[in-house]
Amino acid sequence: MRIIGGKYGGRNIRVPKGLPVRPTTDRTKEALFNILNNELEWPEIKVLDLFAGTGNISLECLSRGAAHVTSVDQHAKCIAAIQASFSELSITNAQAIRANVWQFVKQPAADPYGLIFMDPPYDMPRQGELVAQLMENNWLAIDGLLVVEHTSHTQFSALAGFDFSRVYGSSTLSFFRHSR
Repeated sequence: MRIIGGKYGGRNIRVPKGLPVRPTTDRTKEALFNILNNELEWPEIKVLDLFAGTGNISLECLSRGAAHVTSVDQHAKCIAAIQASFSELSITNAQAIRANVWQFVKQPAADPYGLIFMDPPYDMPRQGELVAQLMENNWLAIDGLLVVEHTSHTQFSALAGFDFSRVYGSSTLSFFRHSR
């Protein structure tokens, strides 16, 4: 796995064996960042990466100049791998937090994020409820963007704030804007 663009483009991401993850494919990641590069001003963006896994998306955002990235995952080995990647690249404007995502976003956000990327396990129930909770608890900034990677069998178009989706094989990226 590698970082595909920006300051750290071309660098490999070391991923320990046995992590409980399904990393975003390079094809989907390239498409995602083509869209994001047209939507965001990277130096001003605070990013929240939920179900961060390997930290793949977090590192891509940092490579493009995100102001700060918070990576959240419940697995200790995932958090250790993300922290190791931050350390290896001498990244100081990011943090990796071990937490259950549902509990992490349960309370209203003190400082909303300009970009939230959420890549839950494809079979995780109630994904739509988690999207709604992020919106209701003000985790997404008014002019922010929420992106959910999910199986193409799941549809989010009926949820508040849904903007558009793009299909990449068995994966879909659904984009949401603040619904207020």
